[in-house]
Amino acid sequence: MVVKLISSYKKAIQIVGVFLFLFVSTTMLRSQTVPYVPEIVDDPIAAALDSLYKLNLFEKGYGKIIYSKNPKYNFPHDSVPRYDEMILESRLVKLDAASPFDLQYNPVVKGYIDMYTTRRRELVSRMMALSQFYFPMFEEQLDKYNLPLELKYLAICESALNPLAKSRAGAMGLWQFMYPTGKIYGLQVSSYVDERCDPYKSTVAACEYFKYLYGLFGDWQMVIAAYNCGPGNINKAIRRSGGKTTYWEIRPFLPKETQGYVPAFIAVNYVMNYTAEHNIYTAIPKKTFLQVDTVAVKKQVSFAQLSSVLGIPEDELMYLNPSYKKKVIPFSADEINTLALPSAKMGVFVANEDSIYNKGIGKVHSQDALASQETIKTHTVRSGEHLSTIAKRYGCTVTDIKTWNGLKSNSVKPGKKLTIYIYGKKPVEKTTTISENKTTASSGTNNVTTSTSGKYKYHLVQKGDSLYKISQMYKTTVDEIKRLNNFGAKYSLLPGKKIKVGTI
Repeated sequence: MVVKLISSYKKAIQIVGVFLFLFVSTTMLRSQTVPYVPEIVDDPIAAALDSLYKLNLFEKGYGKIIYSKNPKYNFPHDSVPRYDEMILESRLVKLDAASPFDLQYNPVVKGYIDMYTTRRRELVSRMMALSQFYFPMFEEQLDKYNLPLELKYLAICESALNPLAKSRAGAMGLWQFMYPTGKIYGLQVSSYVDERCDPYKSTVAACEYFKYLYGLFGDWQMVIAAYNCGPGNINKAIRRSGGKTTYWEIRPFLPKETQGYVPAFIAVNYVMNYTAEHNIYTAIPKKTFLQVDTVAVKKQVSFAQLSSVLGIPEDELMYLNPSYKKKVIPFSADEINTLALPSAKMGVFVANEDSIYNKGIGKVHSQDALASQETIKTHTVRSGEHLSTIAKRYGCTVTDIKTWNGLKSNSVKPGKKLTIYIYGKKPVEKTTTISENKTTASSGTNNVTTSTSGKYKYHLVQKGDSLYKISQMYKTTVDEIKRLNNFGAKYSLLPGKKIKVGTI
């Protein structure tokens, strides 16, 4: 009897073992064909990315993908490559070696890498298209403030580069400023204008905020965490952790959203550097950074008026000018409001400005009225030349040359051909407009407003202006301009801003 029981028990164990073997084998086979990717539920980072579905900022409606004729890897167009975790980790180790951020690999980071490279890969292609418009500006300002260029990827975590992004908490724009924080850094909000959505002004404000946060914590990982949840929450987490001072040590004590924020930032660094390896190609943007210019408006004007004369769809005008909440650019004698337009349309606007303000379409003049012109030059690198010397020769920046030529490093080999854009000014007729006791003189080089009712002369800041350049123009000193405008140690010259340059 006992022998029979033992025999039955052994058979039962064998049967259970067979079922376990079949279950494990099936699971392993399934994991090899379709790896398990945990879904990120109710994630604001994923929600920001999803907002690109409705953003019509690409050619061919919702975005046409550019497939390289000679891909780095011979993947079929519909292929979704997947890599072993060791390969993902080794790539991050390579990026980490050249970065001030701690770009470590872990399961949370892997979850975000999977989100970007598998489930939402089409949206990443649209995000890459938007980066062609915003990244050159981000890099220019980050370089000016001596900040790590990797911080440009933070805007992807914040808004997926959607200039009209709005969070559930009310944060706005590319850098997702809350109202109080935006106010601290000079971003004004009114019924008509929300400067948190102004790409240039909000980028300057973000750079100033980064500098402030780094002064508090001295660690870039903590800086980006504090950017998300505020320095107060970081200090609380430090106290609750017993005085720990690194992000991964205080992470369990941070808000849930911030616990995923830094891993998402690490994943974005990975994805934007390895898009080709994952067979992700960019969509075609309607406009890139070099195809847009700005002008100050002289009267209130609506997007409808501009669209009727310039033939630009209102949604494209909204994309280029996202800070104007009601599709109206207001006019104020005290504040300069600027209009961003495709460079090819700038001459049409200048030639028909009065017609646009008066809602009259009128006759559209030719492009001969364009006040600036662009020359494209090919420069062959000589032995001993560096990007810095080449940039100095052509009056541009190293970042400009890298952007124009798709360079990732500052080193170039002799014989390499570089595309250089040279911007010059055509002589235009000087005009004088009298309005409300103010005389405005415009020329191809500057814009000065002299108030007859006050005692100051004003200068309208242009792109590329510096206090030294302006002081030489008006035969004054940098210190005098600072005194007249109450400029402290931290100041910024925003294109379109009116500053005092002297007395009359």
